[in-house]
Amino acid sequence: MNIKNNSELFAQIIQSTGEDLSRPGLKDTPQRAAKAYQFLTSGYHMSVEEVINDALFPSDSNDMIVVKNIELFSMCEHHMLPFIGHAHVGYIPTGTVLGLSKVARIIDMYARRLQIQEQLTKQVAETIQEATNAAGVGVIIEAKHLCMMMRGVEKQNSLMKTSAMLGCFRANPSTRSEFLSLIQ
Repeated sequence: MNIKNNSELFAQIIQSTGEDLSRPGLKDTPQRAAKAYQFLTSGYHMSVEEVINDALFPSDSNDMIVVKNIELFSMCEHHMLPFIGHAHVGYIPTGTVLGLSKVARIIDMYARRLQIQEQLTKQVAETIQEATNAAGVGVIIEAKHLCMMMRGVEKQNSLMKTSAMLGCFRANPSTRSEFLSLIQ
């Protein structure tokens, strides 16, 4: 991402609203906005291999591992407005566990892209499944979408929930129920 070019684009957007870019509060806004946008979309410049960074460890455990309330923010690909929420991830290892912080880093990698929540949920589940060869993976994301809160229908208390259940989380109702009870 070229910050100089993007600064010019943000300047054009600001000017198109009728604002005066020479106003003290806006003087450096195009550059700040370009840097912020670079961070908010930094997931495009990350790979699963870099994020996991060999943090896969042998383990005898075959019991469910759950990490819940992982904060996330992303940008709606339809309106380029934020959605903000939490992810809950569970998996059942089959000889390999993932370093704890890597679960959150995988979420961040995909969330820091223009996204829809449904796809984000699926990407996280599939990546953890592939990386760990888990018997099953469950991911639930709960998020508030500013594109629905600030514009359109303007519903402030709406919350979207999405889930992706793979392997035994999909095939076995008791595994799925255990996961759902653990994230409550």
